[in-house]
Amino acid sequence: MLYQKGLILVSAICLMFIQAKGQESNSVIVQQDSLITLLQNFRAAHEINPTTARLISLGTKPVDKSKATRVKRKGFRVQIYAGSNRSDAYAMQARFKNQFSDMDTYISYSEPNYRVKVGDFRSRAQATEFMNSIRSLYKSVFIFQEDIWVWE
Repeated sequence: MLYQKGLILVSAICLMFIQAKGQESNSVIVQQDSLITLLQNFRAAHEINPTTARLISLGTKPVDKSKATRVKRKGFRVQIYAGSNRSDAYAMQARFKNQFSDMDTYISYSEPNYRVKVGDFRSRAQATEFMNSIRSLYKSVFIFQEDIWVWE
C-alpha cells in the first residue's frame, strides 16, 4: 500500500515537471490526424464542397434581346420607397420612370407597406454604384438581394 502511494506521488511529480517543462519551451507540436486527411481526400474525390476558383468579371457583353429569353436569377435591386400609402408608391414609381426610362421598376405589397424597387443588378457592386448615384434624389435607398429578371 505504501509502495502504491509512493508510486502515485512520484508519477504526479513527474507529470508536473513534464508539464512545467513543456510550458517553458515556446513551441507547439502539431500532429496531423490521418482520418482528417482521408476525409479531405474523399470529399475532394467525390466533389463534396469543392473549392471553387474566384470568378473574375470581364464586364457584361451586350445581349441581343430578339434572340434572348428573360430568366430569373439571384441578384440585387435598389429600394427607393417603402411606406403604407399606395398612391405615394405609384407616384414614386412614375417619378423614377421619368428620370430613368430604361430601368425596370417593381412595386410589391407586404402588409402594411408598399415597396418600390428598381433595377436588375447581377452584382452587389453594380447595385451599390447605382444606389450611390441616386442617393441625393431619394431619401431612403437600400439594396436587397432577391430574384431578378435578366436576358440570356
